Amino acid sequence: MPNSAGEIERTGANEAEVDRQRTLFTVAVRDYPDSEEGFADGIDDQLSVVREWWSPFRHIAAPELKSRHDVERFLERENVRETTGEALVLFVTGHGMAGKSQFHFLQLPQTDELRKLATAVRTSDIVTAALDSHAENVLVIVNTCYAGGLQSELAALYKEIQKSRRTKCKLDVLATCEHDAPVQVLRFSTVLRGVWNRLRTNAGITTPHLSVATLMAEFENELRTDAAKAKHRLHRVIDGSGQTRTTPCIPNPGFRLVRELVGFPRQQVATPADDYWLDRATGRAQEHDSGWYFRGRERLNRRLAAFLRPSQTRGVLLVTGVAGSGKSAVLARAVTLSDPLFRENPLYKTALEQAEPDTVPPEGSVTTAVLARHRMAADVVADILHGLRLTPESPGSAQDAVAVWSAQLGHHLRTAQGPVTIVVDGLDEALEPHRIIDDVLAPLSAFCTPLPAAPAVPGQRRGEHRPTALRLLVGVRSSMPVKGAAPRDQEHGLLEALCSVFPTAVVERTDDPFSGEDIVAYVHALICGDGRHRDTALEAAKKVSRLVWPSFLDARLAGEQLRSSDDPAAVVQEPQWQRMLQDGTTGLLQRDLMLVADEGLPSDVALALLRASAYALGAGVPWSTIWPTMAGPFLGRPLENPDEMIEKLLRSRLNGYLAHDHEDERRVYRPAHERLAEKLRDMNVDLLGRKEPV
Repeated sequence: MPNSAGEIERTGANEAEVDRQRTLFTVAVRDYPDSEEGFADGIDDQLSVVREWWSPFRHIAAPELKSRHDVERFLERENVRETTGEALVLFVTGHGMAGKSQFHFLQLPQTDELRKLATAVRTSDIVTAALDSHAENVLVIVNTCYAGGLQSELAALYKEIQKSRRTKCKLDVLATCEHDAPVQVLRFSTVLRGVWNRLRTNAGITTPHLSVATLMAEFENELRTDAAKAKHRLHRVIDGSGQTRTTPCIPNPGFRLVRELVGFPRQQVATPADDYWLDRATGRAQEHDSGWYFRGRERLNRRLAAFLRPSQTRGVLLVTGVAGSGKSAVLARAVTLSDPLFRENPLYKTALEQAEPDTVPPEGSVTTAVLARHRMAADVVADILHGLRLTPESPGSAQDAVAVWSAQLGHHLRTAQGPVTIVVDGLDEALEPHRIIDDVLAPLSAFCTPLPAAPAVPGQRRGEHRPTALRLLVGVRSSMPVKGAAPRDQEHGLLEALCSVFPTAVVERTDDPFSGEDIVAYVHALICGDGRHRDTALEAAKKVSRLVWPSFLDARLAGEQLRSSDDPAAVVQEPQWQRMLQDGTTGLLQRDLMLVADEGLPSDVALALLRASAYALGAGVPWSTIWPTMAGPFLGRPLENPDEMIEKLLRSRLNGYLAHDHEDERRVYRPAHERLAEKLRDMNVDLLGRKEPV
């Protein structure tokens, strides 16, 4: 506690970091003569959490409060009623009293219960000092006995605040117990700290601030963990911000500032994740791994770089191959290395320096990049428009959005200055892949086809504006090629459809005969990533390549296992490990599930969590209460200590099997590759070394 009135605390933040536009006032009464044992410690623990939570705020703590005069002097000396700035937070804690008049009072050590009006303080006087200040947004939390009784009292007083302030500002008051319930000081501090920790970890909320409704929901989630905590349910006394609006008064303890890896036109796949492109472009196996392991693929990389040079202004390049053969990695590398923002970032300077110059696309050569995974045709064309900095037009009630937006895209390409380069990855994982081909990509054919020297459009006179030149790169899965057959002669799926729409398209396969050498280079880089195993890594990498070709996915998982081993050369010689590796993703996952059991994460629990992520719709499954609930049926019983188990999963070697993203302002998790998701969804696949139920 401060030693004098108005002393400013800067707990958890340097003076330079304290935001003068945001103020936290704490009014805490702790030294009652007849307090129960531990009461003062409970108050101090509450204040500790509050200071930590609102650490960037300028904190003004009330001094030791003995009498009504002390409270009034604090409000006056600190000019609470005249406070300005973006956000004002007031936290009031201590003993509360319910008067016969239905007024709520803050009890003080010198309060005479028979003379409340003279010796106690009407809690509403403290609350309204904040509400009727000049701060743009106000949040008051009252943690006293019977605090819910403030509702009727404040409802009347709230009308005295100017209507313009009530409508313009977010003014909220929360009480921590009902009108007839006392506060359990020690238990509330435990609840408050639990909510703070929940928001920092498993809530996975990605916005910098929270709404009051979200805060209350996370309180409910915390209360579910212990029935004895239920008395501390938050009650909304004044609702000034609604259900969905976030308020700068509630910072999100779990917010992480996501660096912009690439510029806006590529952020649809680059951020939320820089992680999506970074994982695939580097080939890293763990989120916390900062190494750049993309090795090999020189021929493919040169082909993409040449396609993106100024001399190639029109055309279609289809990057295809079997599942796990590295299609996304090749495209991701080209998109990432071409981005001006990425190239300026000193964190990734090594990536550029290590690359052969003729494998690096020109700066700014990719206009926009779109991920079609789990997306409808309308989503994909809308994302392309956004990447071109266009706002999709509003379709009429009888109009089809895809048709309207495709026409808008065509109009833009007919009139814009080119060339334009569009990348579409994960077409085979889209929800409407054939409609994307027919209604979104096919209309672009006229812009991709090389133009003769004569006017391209019938009736067009020399000197007229010619359509924008378009380069289109598409990543799509296809089956393994039959020896001696041309790609176009053997495909009967998406690749065939694309080749029909774009007859002049060039097809590049990621599972060609050269990819075996690429896998060797990639696995060698992975094994030596931490500076060890340089003497034995090459032979181990060659063995892995022979067993897993053409799967870079299996190579990545195998390389991570070998890097963490004491002797990779010895491991690859083990017949059991070779059999496991020949089983591909299934065998690798079986081994890792067995190994995590030694780290305190039961194999069946880990598998249930992974399977739940594979069945999640959209971008993935959020942690919160949803992931544990989804995992329960796969486990056959409720998940015990779910947060601890998920945290262990994300810290274990199994983290490499997951990718994370952001959806609906939550951090979500999904399998790192669709092939892996397919294995996890197949209940006939034995992943625990025993027959599992179908």
